[in-house]
Amino acid sequence: MTTEIRYTSGVVELRASSDGARLGGYALKFNKLSRNLGGFVERIAPGALTKTLKDGGDVLCRYQHEDEFLLGRTSSGTLRLSVDDEGLLYEVDLPDTSYARDLAALAGRGDVTKSSFAFHLMPGGDEWSLTESGFPLRTLTEFHLVDTAPVVNPAYLDTTSGLRSLAESRNLDFDSVRAAAESERLADLLRVDVQEDAPGETHAAAIARKRLMLSMHF
Repeated sequence: MTTEIRYTSGVVELRASSDGARLGGYALKFNKLSRNLGGFVERIAPGALTKTLKDGGDVLCRYQHEDEFLLGRTSSGTLRLSVDDEGLLYEVDLPDTSYARDLAALAGRGDVTKSSFAFHLMPGGDEWSLTESGFPLRTLTEFHLVDTAPVVNPAYLDTTSGLRSLAESRNLDFDSVRAAAESERLADLLRVDVQEDAPGETHAAAIARKRLMLSMHF
């Protein structure tokens, strides 16, 4: 299962407590459009995390998403997650380790200010459409949260899995989808794909016709 990584515009906060330092903030925010991810933008639908939170699966908090910088986890109670109207909040009790103390110092100085999260998309867990301005939009509707992570340089990593999800869900050729995204013509591809089947046309024939149209344009 492919792991995807995204970041949020929320600010990481260092918080003092009687038990030691804590770090927290928004791991993700709902209904906020991402920057251009290479031919499309993305947003997270409210309710996308319902299954993760309901099932109570173990979610980690790792500095920079690295196992050697484990900060806490939900199964031990050292990482706590909650959802409000804006998004998913996290708070982690920093361990008494050298890297956690370094992180606390960096966060306290404002050198580490952003958060990121990793996830596995659930089957059928995304939807593709166009924004009001006609730009390709991927909406994440259901995914399993893997971790939350304070990060130094938040960045969207490989978004190939998002394009592959689109290709698989629409029975499209992946290379055509990727080429459309690279040439910033993914919106044209989506418009072709949503065309209704012709009268008397079988679904299989419609797929073949659309694939032919795509091969002629991308």
